[in-house]
Amino acid sequence: MRHVSRYAVRVLVLTVALTAVAGSAGANGAGLTAARLEGQPMKFAMSSPAFRSYGEIPSRYTCDGEDVSPPLKWSGIPAGTRSLALIMEDPDAPDPAHPTMIWIHWVLYNIPPGTDGLPEDAHGADLPHGTREGLNDWKRRGYGGPCPPIGRHRYFAKLYALDSVLPDLVPPTKAVLEKAMQGHILAQQELVGTYQRRR
Repeated sequence: MRHVSRYAVRVLVLTVALTAVAGSAGANGAGLTAARLEGQPMKFAMSSPAFRSYGEIPSRYTCDGEDVSPPLKWSGIPAGTRSLALIMEDPDAPDPAHPTMIWIHWVLYNIPPGTDGLPEDAHGADLPHGTREGLNDWKRRGYGGPCPPIGRHRYFAKLYALDSVLPDLVPPTKAVLEKAMQGHILAQQELVGTYQRRR
Protein backbone atom coordinates (compact mmCIF):
# COMPACT_ATOMS: atom_id res chain seq x y z
CA MET A 1 0.00 0.00 0.00
CA ARG A 2 2.86 2.32 0.86
CA HIS A 3 4.32 1.95 -2.70
CA VAL A 4 0.89 2.47 -4.22
CA SER A 5 0.31 5.61 -2.19
CA ARG A 6 3.69 7.06 -3.18
CA TYR A 7 2.97 6.34 -6.86
CA ALA A 8 -0.46 7.95 -6.62
CA VAL A 9 1.01 11.04 -4.98
CA ARG A 10 3.67 11.36 -7.71
CA VAL A 11 1.03 11.06 -10.45
CA LEU A 12 -1.13 13.67 -8.75
CA VAL A 13 1.77 16.11 -8.36
CA LEU A 14 2.85 15.64 -11.98
CA THR A 15 -0.72 16.16 -13.23
CA VAL A 16 -1.11 19.37 -11.22
CA ALA A 17 2.24 20.68 -12.49
CA LEU A 18 1.44 19.96 -16.14
CA THR A 19 -1.99 21.57 -15.80
CA ALA A 20 -0.43 24.69 -14.30
CA VAL A 21 2.18 24.94 -17.09
CA ALA A 22 -0.43 24.44 -19.81
CA GLY A 23 -2.72 27.01 -18.26
CA SER A 24 0.10 29.51 -17.99
CA ALA A 25 1.17 28.92 -21.58
CA GLY A 26 -2.41 29.25 -22.80
CA ALA A 27 -2.95 32.46 -20.90
CA ASN A 28 0.34 33.92 -22.07
CA GLY A 29 -0.33 32.85 -25.66
CA ALA A 30 -3.74 34.47 -25.63
CA GLY A 31 -2.23 37.59 -24.12
CA LEU A 32 0.49 37.77 -26.76
CA THR A 33 -2.05 37.26 -29.54
CA ALA A 34 -4.27 40.00 -28.14
CA ALA A 35 -1.27 42.27 -27.74
CA ARG A 36 -0.28 41.66 -31.35
CA LEU A 37 -3.80 42.39 -32.56
CA GLU A 38 -4.22 45.50 -30.42
CA GLY A 39 -0.73 46.94 -30.41
CA GLN A 40 0.63 46.13 -33.83
CA PRO A 41 0.06 48.99 -36.29
CA MET A 42 -1.37 48.16 -39.72
CA LYS A 43 1.23 47.87 -42.44
CA PHE A 44 1.37 50.81 -44.85
CA ALA A 45 0.03 49.31 -48.07
CA MET A 46 -1.46 50.29 -51.44
CA SER A 47 -3.52 48.33 -53.97
CA SER A 48 -6.00 48.82 -56.79
CA PRO A 49 -9.42 47.21 -57.35
CA ALA A 50 -8.62 47.34 -61.08
CA PHE A 51 -5.47 45.20 -61.22
CA ARG A 52 -3.27 43.08 -58.97
CA SER A 53 0.35 43.80 -58.11
CA TYR A 54 2.49 43.25 -61.21
CA GLY A 55 -0.68 42.42 -63.13
CA GLU A 56 -1.78 44.01 -66.39
CA ILE A 57 -3.37 47.42 -66.22
CA PRO A 58 -6.75 47.32 -68.02
CA SER A 59 -6.76 49.24 -71.32
CA ARG A 60 -9.45 51.59 -69.95
CA TYR A 61 -6.68 53.32 -67.98
CA THR A 62 -4.35 53.68 -70.99
CA CYS A 63 -4.11 55.63 -74.23
CA ASP A 64 -5.84 52.71 -75.93
CA GLY A 65 -8.96 53.21 -73.82
CA GLU A 66 -10.51 56.05 -71.84
CA ASP A 67 -7.13 57.20 -70.48
CA VAL A 68 -8.58 57.79 -67.02
CA SER A 69 -6.72 57.16 -63.78
CA PRO A 70 -7.23 53.79 -62.07
CA PRO A 71 -8.83 53.56 -58.62
CA LEU A 72 -6.32 53.24 -55.78
CA LYS A 73 -6.70 52.13 -52.17
CA TRP A 74 -4.31 52.45 -49.25
CA SER A 75 -4.20 51.67 -45.54
CA GLY A 76 -1.90 51.80 -42.51
CA ILE A 77 -1.03 55.50 -42.83
CA PRO A 78 1.82 56.06 -40.31
CA ALA A 79 1.23 58.13 -37.18
CA GLY A 80 2.30 61.74 -37.67
CA THR A 81 1.42 61.82 -41.37
CA ARG A 82 0.18 65.27 -42.39
CA SER A 83 -0.07 64.73 -46.15
CA LEU A 84 0.45 62.15 -48.89
CA ALA A 85 2.11 62.44 -52.28
CA LEU A 86 1.79 60.18 -55.32
CA ILE A 87 4.09 59.73 -58.30
CA MET A 88 3.40 57.28 -61.14
CA GLU A 89 6.28 56.57 -63.50
CA ASP A 90 7.52 54.23 -66.22
CA PRO A 91 11.23 53.32 -65.85
CA ASP A 92 11.19 51.24 -69.06
CA ALA A 93 10.86 54.05 -71.60
CA PRO A 94 11.07 53.98 -74.48
CA ASP A 95 12.01 50.30 -74.89
CA PRO A 96 12.17 47.85 -71.94
CA ALA A 97 15.07 46.09 -73.67
CA HIS A 98 17.05 49.35 -73.72
CA PRO A 99 15.47 51.90 -71.33
CA THR A 100 16.96 55.37 -71.50
CA MET A 101 14.60 57.48 -69.41
CA ILE A 102 11.87 57.49 -66.75
CA TRP A 103 8.54 58.77 -68.10
CA ILE A 104 6.31 60.48 -65.54
CA HIS A 105 2.57 59.77 -65.79
CA TRP A 106 1.08 61.34 -62.68
CA VAL A 107 2.13 63.73 -59.89
CA LEU A 108 -0.08 64.55 -56.89
CA TYR A 109 0.73 66.09 -53.52
CA ASN A 110 -0.95 67.37 -50.34
CA ILE A 111 -3.43 64.49 -50.44
CA PRO A 112 -5.16 64.55 -47.00
CA PRO A 113 -3.96 61.73 -44.71
CA GLY A 114 -7.56 60.94 -43.73
CA THR A 115 -8.32 59.58 -47.20
CA ASP A 116 -8.13 55.85 -47.94
CA GLY A 117 -7.58 56.10 -51.69
CA LEU A 118 -8.54 57.76 -54.96
CA PRO A 119 -11.56 56.98 -57.13
CA GLU A 120 -11.36 56.13 -60.80
CA ASP A 121 -10.80 59.15 -63.06
CA ALA A 122 -9.58 61.32 -60.18
CA HIS A 123 -8.76 64.83 -61.35
CA GLY A 124 -9.61 68.44 -60.61
CA ALA A 125 -12.62 68.79 -58.33
CA ASP A 126 -12.89 64.99 -58.01
CA LEU A 127 -9.65 64.88 -56.01
CA PRO A 128 -9.78 64.98 -52.18
CA HIS A 129 -10.03 68.54 -50.86
CA GLY A 130 -6.62 70.20 -50.72
CA THR A 131 -4.92 67.84 -53.17
CA ARG A 132 -2.71 69.55 -55.74
CA GLU A 133 -1.73 68.27 -59.18
CA GLY A 134 1.75 68.33 -60.64
CA LEU A 135 2.99 68.06 -64.22
CA ASN A 136 3.44 64.78 -66.07
CA ASP A 137 5.91 64.37 -68.94
CA TRP A 138 3.28 65.51 -71.44
CA LYS A 139 3.69 68.88 -69.68
CA ARG A 140 0.12 68.89 -68.43
CA ARG A 141 -1.50 68.51 -65.03
CA GLY A 142 -3.09 65.28 -63.95
CA TYR A 143 -2.94 61.72 -65.16
CA GLY A 144 -1.65 60.42 -68.47
CA GLY A 145 -2.08 56.69 -68.97
CA PRO A 146 0.34 54.06 -70.25
CA CYS A 147 1.09 54.33 -73.96
CA PRO A 148 4.27 52.32 -74.53
CA PRO A 149 5.73 52.51 -78.05
CA ILE A 150 7.22 49.01 -77.82
CA GLY A 151 7.23 46.04 -75.46
CA ARG A 152 5.70 45.48 -72.03
CA HIS A 153 6.42 48.31 -69.60
CA ARG A 154 6.19 48.49 -65.81
CA TYR A 155 4.32 51.35 -64.15
CA PHE A 156 5.21 52.23 -60.57
CA ALA A 157 2.64 54.14 -58.50
CA LYS A 158 4.61 55.39 -55.48
CA LEU A 159 2.82 56.70 -52.40
CA TYR A 160 4.67 58.80 -49.82
CA ALA A 161 3.56 59.61 -46.27
CA LEU A 162 4.93 63.02 -45.27
CA ASP A 163 5.26 64.74 -41.92
CA SER A 164 4.25 68.10 -43.38
CA VAL A 165 1.87 69.83 -45.77
CA LEU A 166 3.90 71.15 -48.68
CA PRO A 167 3.66 74.72 -49.96
CA ASP A 168 2.13 75.50 -53.35
CA LEU A 169 4.75 74.29 -55.84
CA VAL A 170 3.01 75.91 -58.86
CA PRO A 171 2.68 73.06 -60.35
CA PRO A 172 5.70 70.81 -59.76
CA THR A 173 7.45 68.29 -61.92
CA LYS A 174 8.51 65.03 -60.27
CA ALA A 175 11.98 66.48 -59.61
CA VAL A 176 10.59 69.58 -57.89
CA LEU A 177 8.24 67.51 -55.74
CA GLU A 178 10.98 65.07 -54.75
CA LYS A 179 13.19 67.98 -53.66
CA ALA A 180 10.35 69.45 -51.57
CA MET A 181 9.74 66.05 -49.93
CA GLN A 182 13.35 65.60 -48.81
CA GLY A 183 13.56 65.16 -45.04
CA HIS A 184 9.77 64.78 -44.72
CA ILE A 185 9.16 61.17 -45.82
CA LEU A 186 7.86 58.96 -43.00
CA ALA A 187 7.13 55.91 -45.17
CA GLN A 188 6.82 54.88 -48.80
CA GLN A 189 4.77 52.20 -50.56
CA GLU A 190 4.32 51.29 -54.21
CA LEU A 191 2.05 49.39 -56.56
CA VAL A 192 3.35 48.09 -59.90
CA GLY A 193 1.25 47.35 -62.96
CA THR A 194 2.29 46.40 -66.49
CA TYR A 195 1.01 47.17 -69.97
CA GLN A 196 1.80 46.28 -73.58
CA ARG A 197 -0.11 47.64 -76.53
CA ARG A 198 -1.83 45.17 -78.85
CA ARG A 199 -1.41 46.29 -82.43
